[in-house]
Amino acid sequence: MRAARFVAGRLAGMLGVLLAIAIISYLVFYLLPADPARLACGRPCTPENLAIARDFMGFGEPWWRQLLDFLGGIVAGRTFGSGAAAIHCPAPCFGYSFQQNAQVLDLIGSHAPVTASLAIGAALLWLILGVGTGVLAAVRRGRLADRFAMAGAVAGVSAPTYLLGLLGILVFGFTLDMVPVHGYVPFAQSPVDWAWHLALPWLVLAYVHAALYARLVRGQMIEALGEDYIRTARAKGLSEPRVIGWHALRNVLLPVVTLFGIDLGSLLGGAVITERVFGMPGIGALMIDAVHELDVPLLLGCTLFAALLVVVCNFAVDLLYGLLDPRTREGTP
Repeated sequence: MRAARFVAGRLAGMLGVLLAIAIISYLVFYLLPADPARLACGRPCTPENLAIARDFMGFGEPWWRQLLDFLGGIVAGRTFGSGAAAIHCPAPCFGYSFQQNAQVLDLIGSHAPVTASLAIGAALLWLILGVGTGVLAAVRRGRLADRFAMAGAVAGVSAPTYLLGLLGILVFGFTLDMVPVHGYVPFAQSPVDWAWHLALPWLVLAYVHAALYARLVRGQMIEALGEDYIRTARAKGLSEPRVIGWHALRNVLLPVVTLFGIDLGSLLGGAVITERVFGMPGIGALMIDAVHELDVPLLLGCTLFAALLVVVCNFAVDLLYGLLDPRTREGTP
């Protein structure tokens, strides 16, 4: 029962956050001066044609009615226009891109494998490298390994992602000609080429994030190693790897899991800068194209999809917290 209440509470909070994000995002995008109906009207755009375009796209109603129609479309689907020219968008309908003549969710789905490949691969790398480097620096505190690791971490935290990407392209792509610097190959087409085209973007993203994780883990690990339960474990004769890996690292992983959920959710919603630098057709590139074309429905759909991924990842983190620390399920401090 406690576990059920724990999950139900997190689900209710997740739905509330998603509803708030949907409302705010809709108001932000649809109260902007840009008029999607005018962009779709064509030239010459007479007042009569503009009115027809607005009615067809659903922009002829008051803003609150448009918002209700949009939210209802997510749950039950939506139909734009009427008659033979009507366009039906089945649930969950995140909108319809009239400029690309496609459902927003279909466009996102066609670009999502690229972003997922980039985000998940980089996340695994930075989690392993960041946690491992942080533990090593804490265990070797004050020594050469610690200083070298923290110097690299400071450089990673300070350097912008686009700068590291361009440097990687210049050095490993053009100068050494070791890896591809542009494009994406689907996994089904060639797993080797898929990984080879992602190698450099993975390393760039992993270095930037691993630097932050290394600093976080080092600080948390140094604090944990000074606790009484660590001294007790050592007094019982436990080996040092078991003391560090089982007792100290388990408590250090709690803030790491929180940060990892936020970072992974954000990247799954679109690694905008990295995808642009390496010319990868992911969700981030789709969002940039929507900005250039002023495709407001597509922008709104991508924003809500990215928010959904962040919220879902945070929900997964809450569940994982309950496994790592049962006190979170019991409501005890």
